[in-house]
Amino acid sequence: MDKVVIFDTTLRDGEQAAGGSLNINEKLEIARQLEKLGVDVIEAGFPATSPGDFEAVKLISKEIRNPVICGLSRAVANDIDRAGEALKGAKHPRIHVFVSSSDIHILHQLKKSREEVLEMARNMVKHARGYVEDIEFSPMDASRSNPEFIYQMLEAVIDAGATTLNIPDTVGYSIPDEFGRLIDGIFKNVPNICKARISVHCHNDLGLAVANSLAAIKNGARQVECTVNGIGERAGNASLEEIVMILKTRSDLFDVTTGINTEQIYKTSRLVSELTGFPVQPNKAIVGGNAFRHQSGIHQDGMMKMPRTYEIIDPKTVGVPGSSLVMGKLSGRHAFKERLSELGYNPGDADFDRIFAAFKELADKKKEVTDRDIESLVAEEKRVGTVTESYRLDRLQVTCGDKGVPMAAVRIVCNDGRTMADAALGTGPVDAVYEAINRLVQVPNKLTEFTVKSVTEGIDAIGEVLIRIESNGITYTGRGADTDIIVASAKAYLNALNRLLSSRIMS
Repeated sequence: MDKVVIFDTTLRDGEQAAGGSLNINEKLEIARQLEKLGVDVIEAGFPATSPGDFEAVKLISKEIRNPVICGLSRAVANDIDRAGEALKGAKHPRIHVFVSSSDIHILHQLKKSREEVLEMARNMVKHARGYVEDIEFSPMDASRSNPEFIYQMLEAVIDAGATTLNIPDTVGYSIPDEFGRLIDGIFKNVPNICKARISVHCHNDLGLAVANSLAAIKNGARQVECTVNGIGERAGNASLEEIVMILKTRSDLFDVTTGINTEQIYKTSRLVSELTGFPVQPNKAIVGGNAFRHQSGIHQDGMMKMPRTYEIIDPKTVGVPGSSLVMGKLSGRHAFKERLSELGYNPGDADFDRIFAAFKELADKKKEVTDRDIESLVAEEKRVGTVTESYRLDRLQVTCGDKGVPMAAVRIVCNDGRTMADAALGTGPVDAVYEAINRLVQVPNKLTEFTVKSVTEGIDAIGEVLIRIESNGITYTGRGADTDIIVASAKAYLNALNRLLSSRIMS
């Protein structure tokens, strides 16, 4: 069986999703998990865009050793120089050079002729070869480009040293038959195509990213660029988990394989969702909360008699826990550690002690603690660990009601050990809390999104709050969880403020 190379761009294109920015520590944590997942290539970032992206690519290059580490670059010498510098420590470095190939981009964005763009592509691939031997080239907006020009450009960059040719459906315009013909045409009309691997990068604007990627594989593409949970620019990218599980489940049709450890899919999905702040929709294929739930009586009857009647994938194959073990305040350290391991978490001793203490505190409030509660506790600890905490919530008291004026008193602890306290009025309890925090922290920002959801069912469920704030045109995401939704809201706001302050320190 041929192997399809899985090129993960969660840390580059995935992070381009509006409001999905990640800090360096979060990028490194996701990169470590992608390595466990078994992806072949990690596109770690776009080094020329910011000092933060440069440092993230540099750090990932030094620590992650098995996958190829890729840095994106425009067909501009300075971009390539920055990528080459950031990738110096990589065991398997790759520079990914792109330039627009469609007439609409060439005329209106680049304001150049086809001949000038062709020369840019050829020269910049040669320039990139001065840093690394593994060069990927993308003719951006290929699905809306003149095929003959694409053939000409690909032949030129192969001669210049490109080893992977990525064909992007940049705006998600193509449909499967059409995209498949484009890939087939490349194989038939580019004379030196045997010297390079064909890759595809499909966007989901029309909901066809995965279908187009599969059509490309059917026509000979052997690398697919995708993201965990399908996140990315606008409507997102082809979903890694869907492509991998389609190829695995329907190997009778595709006769290809991947190097992905599918049992790590669920954990990877949850980690990316947690750190980016983008929830996974319940009906999402493979990793959605309802993907392996059955409500219809007919389906339930079939499942009890023979699971394969209504499940084409064993949940354990993608790392979804096979059972939901309920734990409580009498559960000990050993049982809790075993359940963490079954859920895919293996924290160090210090992290485990903090998570176990949080579990015991929660168990005193709730009669039963479910797997989703435990996942929320682990996520809360990660939120603390991956962001420098300038401020931490210490005490919170709220007074509100239908006749009174909502008031909140807040005490926070600074990273130097000082405590600060203040109180404020608001239009509601959460607004009062945020006004009090603003009086203490004094960081100008605008709240652009506030979302509340329940982790589990029941009146005593953990509530998770996701917020986004904007400062100087940049969006920062914050999340918090607690059985008290007002406390969760305060944690989420401080989490977002800490991210904002941390990014300022780095820049």
